[in-house]
Amino acid sequence: MIAASSIDAGDLAHCREVIRTGSYSFHAASKLLPADVRDPALALYAFCRLADDEVDEGYDKARAVIRLQERLDLAFDGRPEDAPEDRAFAAIVRDFDMPRALPEALLEGLAWDASERRYATLSDVRGYSARVASAVGAMMCVLMRVRDADALARACDLGVAMQLTNIARDVGEDARAARLYLPTDWLDDAGIDADAFFDDPQASPEIRRMVRRLLAEAHRLYLRSESGIGCLPLRARLGIAAARCIYAGIGTVLRAQGHDSITRRARTTKARKLALMGQAGLKAGAATLLPRSPVLFAPPLPEVAFLVDATATGARRPVGRTAALIDVMADLRQRQGTFGVAAE
Repeated sequence: MIAASSIDAGDLAHCREVIRTGSYSFHAASKLLPADVRDPALALYAFCRLADDEVDEGYDKARAVIRLQERLDLAFDGRPEDAPEDRAFAAIVRDFDMPRALPEALLEGLAWDASERRYATLSDVRGYSARVASAVGAMMCVLMRVRDADALARACDLGVAMQLTNIARDVGEDARAARLYLPTDWLDDAGIDADAFFDDPQASPEIRRMVRRLLAEAHRLYLRSESGIGCLPLRARLGIAAARCIYAGIGTVLRAQGHDSITRRARTTKARKLALMGQAGLKAGAATLLPRSPVLFAPPLPEVAFLVDATATGARRPVGRTAALIDVMADLRQRQGTFGVAAE
């Protein structure tokens, strides 16, 4: 039995509503998790969703990231801001001994968004995905009291796969907002200028091939991630398998659209989600009944190894912020005209 969280009932109800209206795929999958995992998971996703929305949709992205760092500091100090998501997140930190490196990895990825960073290679895109998605996957493992390094590596595979799927789905939407997550060396090889693409996004054969390549990498990682399902608590396996199948289903829709994510957005219907949950049941059952796959013991992706190292049982927890996070936050403060970083 996973120990219950001390999240306030009112704060939890607020977080549940945030996810119900803002993250349909996770909300659907969360219904299959046991309450002692589902409740803190909803609170975690609500905090991460709020952080992502403030950076993604806010007018002053740099300030939004700086404020998020302040809120994380308060939550880890046990003095959260007076908001349901912050109070719930502080309870998670306290109840589950959450490694600070995980939410700070997410913070670093959001800081990259705020600074409009572009990514030269697929490895660089995986590094970004590690921060904004695999960090959340590792935090989910913490909520399930799973600290095995191999299981964490496979959870991080799943996070990268999900984020690559999101990037593939949102190429057109991102371009219209002058955002780019496709590897720039792919664009260079295709003779495509990023700024010209922003001015007139087209589902050209070259862009479709890039979407297909992203989905192929995501598919490889979805397959690797499956071997970790059997390491999870028995009652949580179906919910995680459902999240994996629902997100992978977005890629199936994209393939059916000829890899066109410019003129239309890939969506899965409720009927399709139900079918995917059926597939998830088979995968969860196989994880329970079949011997562990040797794939479970594959080393973590180089881009996610720092998350595994910070979380696994017996890991030496990093003290203070990483140099990379300090540097990116200093850059954002300079953009704000706020010089000097508080003592770390």
